[in-house]
Parts: sequence; structure tokens; C-alpha cells
Amino acid sequence: MLTPPLAHLPPDLVSAADYQRYAAQHMDANARAYVDSAAGDELSHAANLAAFAHYGLDTQVLADVRGGHCRSELFGLHLSHPVLLAPVAYQKLVHPDGERAAAYAATALGSSMVVSTLASTSLEDIAAAAQSPLWFQLYWQHDRAWVADLLYRAEAAGYCAIVLTVDAPLAGVRNAEQRAGFALPDAVYAANLAGMAAWEPRLAVGQSMVFDGLMAVAPTWADIAWLREHTTLPIILKGILSCRDAQRALAHGIDGLIVSNHGGRVLDGVPASLDALQRIAGVVQGRVPLLLDGGIRRGSDVLKALALGASAVLIGRPFIHALAVAGALGVAHLLRTLQEELEVAMALTGCRTLADITQEVLWSAHEA
Repeated sequence: MLTPPLAHLPPDLVSAADYQRYAAQHMDANARAYVDSAAGDELSHAANLAAFAHYGLDTQVLADVRGGHCRSELFGLHLSHPVLLAPVAYQKLVHPDGERAAAYAATALGSSMVVSTLASTSLEDIAAAAQSPLWFQLYWQHDRAWVADLLYRAEAAGYCAIVLTVDAPLAGVRNAEQRAGFALPDAVYAANLAGMAAWEPRLAVGQSMVFDGLMAVAPTWADIAWLREHTTLPIILKGILSCRDAQRALAHGIDGLIVSNHGGRVLDGVPASLDALQRIAGVVQGRVPLLLDGGIRRGSDVLKALALGASAVLIGRPFIHALAVAGALGVAHLLRTLQEELEVAMALTGCRTLADITQEVLWSAHEA
């Protein structure tokens, strides 16, 4: 029997790992299969977590960091700290208030949220709950008129950036979900796509559902120009792992990049997001902001990501665990915990502001 969401936080709930442990009592097997699974043998998911252990922190004693802070600005967001909530679909799977609770908590704690196309609450209702700017994550749809309408709705609701997910034109092979027989409950659905006609590919004998079906309606680089024509908002690409794709994005005038392997949920065997970040930062050279998505579990992880070239990071599974455990209270507490951990790590490595965070704060485990 599931434990209902907590109204008060117990004293031993003090980290992202604690929220994951508690979440097992607040999420049913169906929800756990969706939230916690990854593609294939889940190697890339494990790599996301392991990558941060490759770097230690080089302390700096007697540094004057009085008046320090971790505030920043990014695409219309005024952030108290550089930790945002990643786009996660169907959040009502884990809490009845779903995305509304998460957005409220994020903005109350000086953060923000990237709202998924597949949210279980409409983008307008989420924006109303947040009462401050959000970003809208776009999954390309087979119906361009519907895509254009999503962009119009996001602008009208006050969203300040469009995040196009480019690494998931089709669903990953998530064996844990398959084994569990995952299915959405009747009450949980993609609210922003309600009413859109279902797409049913007509395949000839011998044709592939992947190549001739799903990928036939997937976006390409040629669609970036169309997207730019249909929105005045900054466009950020989420799911970049290669220097080649980063270079092409810059050539197409993209405003920002999110280095991400989708939490290891799409293609197993790709590198950890953190491992790709440093290489991509070398290509981008500060021309557009870089964000990191994948593997953040501590404020010290945030510091490491920023040292390797990120302007901010996104968290996914950790805030979903917190949402399941205690709704908006849990998400707010998790964000506050990560901010405090980041501030401690900054102070002890001699960083008064985010601008002071460079690779000099890192101590590589591979160095002699």
C-alpha cells in the first residue's frame, strides 16, 4: 500500500538520495518503471552518475568570499541559483498536483521549470501556478499546424524560451518498462496534445517502422528555419552530445544548447552528459549558453558542471522523487538543499560568484 505524500519532512530526509529512497514508498510499480528506467542495459544512465566521481574539488583556504551568491540570468530568467527543473512528462503519475506543484515550488525557490509537451497539465495552467517565466519544451509533432499552435500558446502564456528536444525522435528501448508492462492510467495523458489526431503510418510490405514510419516525420536541420519563422522566443536545442552537432547548431543560429543524453532513456551506450560537456564547451567557446542535463545529485555536482563549461544545470529524476514524496514542499526542499550544497562548495573552493568557477576548482582523479 502506497504512503500518501508527506505534509512534514522527516529529519533524515536531507539529500537527493534520501528522496529517491523515500520515493519507493510513494510511487507504485507502474510509476517507478517509468521514472526510474533507462534504455537497454542502462549503461548510459549509470555513466551519468559515475562521471562526476572522476573529478574531485581543489579547495582554496583563507579566501575572502563575503557577499557571495550563486545568482544568474538566463534567457529571461532571473535565477537565485543555476538549477532548473528538466522537462519530465506525465508528472501526475507520481502526485495529483503534478506539474503545477513542481512549477510553483521552482519559482518560489528562485528557480524555473522546463515544461514538457507531454505534461499531464496544460501549459497554461502550469504557467498560472508558477506566476513567473518558464521555458516550454517542444516535441515535434507530425502535424505542423499543431506545432505552430503549441508555439503560439507558449508565447501567449508568457514562456520565455523554446527548448526543442532533438535526441528522441522515437522512444528508447526501455526494457524495465517493458518487463513491468508500463501503461498510463486513464486519468494521466498528454494534456497539451488533447484533441490532436493520432498519427498512423501507412507502411508498404517490407518497409521499416523506424526508418519509413517514425523517422519519416521526425524533425531535421531543415526544420530549424521553419521553427524560427514561427516563434520570436530564443530556441534552445536539448540533446546535444557531439561537437559536430554543436557546430551545426551554431551555424543554424541556435540560441543555446543543453548537453544531455536524455537521462540514458533513449539510446544506451552514448557518453555521459558530463563527459560530452567539456568537449562541446571547447567548440562553442561561450558563443551561446550551455546547460547540462543528467546525473546531478549534489550541489558539488553543479559546481563541477559549471567548471566544465555549463551556465546552468537541469535535474529530472531527483525532483520527480521529491514530488512523489511531498509534492511542492518536497521539490522546494530539494532545490533549497542543492542550493545550499552549491554555496558550501563554492565557498570552500574560493568562488564568490558563479563567474569565479573555472576548471581550476577541479582535481581530476586521473591526475598524479
